[in-house]
Amino acid sequence: MKAGSQSCASDILTLDRHRRSCNAGGVMLKKFLPLLLAPLLLAGCRSTLTNLSAQTQPRNANNAYNVEVAFDSNQQSLMWGTIKPYVKVGDQLLPLRPTPLMTNRWEGLIPVPADAKAVDYQYKFDFGYYDMGTPKTDSVQSRKYTLHIIEQ
Repeated sequence: MKAGSQSCASDILTLDRHRRSCNAGGVMLKKFLPLLLAPLLLAGCRSTLTNLSAQTQPRNANNAYNVEVAFDSNQQSLMWGTIKPYVKVGDQLLPLRPTPLMTNRWEGLIPVPADAKAVDYQYKFDFGYYDMGTPKTDSVQSRKYTLHIIEQ
């Protein structure tokens, strides 16, 4: 009987060690879980503007040049019908129009003075979204791009 009770006692010690190591793992998981989820949260609601325009265009008679941009977002609460796209040239915001047959692309014309060889521009999108059921507004801007005009 003594041999059986020693075996039983050693099993209890083993189970107790296992339980403590499992609890320690749970505590560690609770401490590091926010760090593991942080990349997911940071990547959560992201909007991307992609310039689809040629960066070099030949000079034309009317000094207006076509630009096109794609807007993508994984923000589930975005209200797509509220999007107001613009192209910003200097301090001037010029509205963009939807590209035919596309749901996430817009195009427009930017003016370039006849004596200029280049012009800087960037895209700006204003839009609405829901935050816990409450409508709010936000905006996203692209980096600056340069359109180079070449003489023919």
